[in-house]
Amino acid sequence: MITITDAFVEDITKIQEIANITWPITYGEILTSEQLDYMLDLIYSDEALKRQIQNKEQLFYLISDSESVIGFIGIEHNYKNEAITKIHKIYLLPETQGKGYGKVVFNSIEKLALENNSKELLLNVNRFNTALNFYKKLGFEIKDTVDIEIGNGYLMEDYVMGKNI
Repeated sequence: MITITDAFVEDITKIQEIANITWPITYGEILTSEQLDYMLDLIYSDEALKRQIQNKEQLFYLISDSESVIGFIGIEHNYKNEAITKIHKIYLLPETQGKGYGKVVFNSIEKLALENNSKELLLNVNRFNTALNFYKKLGFEIKDTVDIEIGNGYLMEDYVMGKNI
């Protein structure tokens, strides 16, 4: 059984551990190792995560099975003061893929979004990420193509995907 529980500052190490496992697998063939390291430090440093959690810039949740923490999500309700829940982060350990956990997690996110009066889910996905097909199967559609400068000469080359709920 999958459970989703609130994450706190005390959980930063677990979030970082999962990011450090999933990111090289997810982005290893898409990004250079230098960009990968830069982005992990930018997004998952102690300071960045602490700020996001304490200031509620994103609501973090841990995803667990009956044995251990297997992933995390970071979402933002009322994104840009609209009835939108933005999924900023969703990562599950590689060994969980293909077991239906992703669908369960997205159903939970949708429930949280509806409880917070959202009418749409929104996420960004790297244009070369294989998860793109998974999101399409869940009913997400490409709404926009964006290049986001993140510093150090690096870009995030993303699709913005949305799903009405």
